[in-house]
Amino acid sequence: MPRRWLVILLLPLLVMTSLHAQEVEWSVDASVLLNNREGDNPQCPDQTFMFTRLAPEVGLSLHDGEHVFKGGVVWYQPMIDDMDGYKVLPTVYYQYNRPDGWHVTLGMLPRSLLVQRMPRYLWSDSLAYTQPNLRGGVVQLIKPAGYAEVAIDWRQMQTWERREAFTAFLNTQWRVLGPVSLEGHVQYSHLARSRRAVTEPANTEHVNDDLVVNPMAVLDWSRRTVLDSLRLSAGAIIAYERNRGNNTWRNPAGFVATATVRWRWLQLDETLYAGKDLMPLYDEYGSQLNQGDAYYRSRVYSRTDLTARVVHTRCVDLSASLMLHLTDKFTGFWQQITCRFYLDNRLWRHRHDRSCMGSGMLEPLY
Repeated sequence: MPRRWLVILLLPLLVMTSLHAQEVEWSVDASVLLNNREGDNPQCPDQTFMFTRLAPEVGLSLHDGEHVFKGGVVWYQPMIDDMDGYKVLPTVYYQYNRPDGWHVTLGMLPRSLLVQRMPRYLWSDSLAYTQPNLRGGVVQLIKPAGYAEVAIDWRQMQTWERREAFTAFLNTQWRVLGPVSLEGHVQYSHLARSRRAVTEPANTEHVNDDLVVNPMAVLDWSRRTVLDSLRLSAGAIIAYERNRGNNTWRNPAGFVATATVRWRWLQLDETLYAGKDLMPLYDEYGSQLNQGDAYYRSRVYSRTDLTARVVHTRCVDLSASLMLHLTDKFTGFWQQITCRFYLDNRLWRHRHDRSCMGSGMLEPLY
């Protein structure tokens, strides 16, 4: 069976090699993470994450990158004695790129292709560790003044016992005037019934919906001061959740503000949330419905990240972070070390150019 799948994956590549104006593309994305979590929040228990993740890709680019087909794997390996708990996930996707800024990507594609990381109230750190790929597609418009992207992630297929689940989301940001821009995030998560529940009228399993709308105003003074980065944002978060069994909508809302300050190798990130519990159905369905960080169930929540970018080049990012979580009821203190190494055919082609080791290019995944 593995040989059959290997032939199926490689056959399109062999066929396309006979076409003109093609270029072989490859990349290697490797990361190591150590995250030690301490605190008294029962929904974010004390635990330690230690793992490596290796994601090689190879494919063909046709007509100067207009059409790209890539395949690869993501190998997630916890660092434990018996090497148990590993996951090997396929990566296979087609990408259509236009010179006017439109990009369409379909398949099982890396989340790193998104322009911006999802906010943590929509996509938690824990899920970012173990779910590196989108399973569906994304349409992007990327311009010098901003971007917009719409995507769907088919997270679970329906089986006799397992419920069907998918998430659709919109991310966008456009510069309005000078350092001022408008940003927005909209996400809809759907949790359907299992086949067992559909066929058994007395089954109490019901369909669930979660919609989050988050408009933001952004002030970016990066490169306008002596600081390398100075970015402030503020806005509202409005959520709508329901269990279709009782058909009652719950609509918690709140205020969120973020600040990022970076000077040379030292970076400070602050996030402040004040409002109602953003995930009222979390106790029943957990991350099957709500994929954000459970700290956003608090009425007041502050997260402060102090990060030292020990090595920061185009190919390597080595960072050490201290993360303080404060809520009206709980506290948490995390310590994290991450290392990411990235190399592709373009960087390899210019490997003797010292600018490859310039700063400010590669960003951490977590």
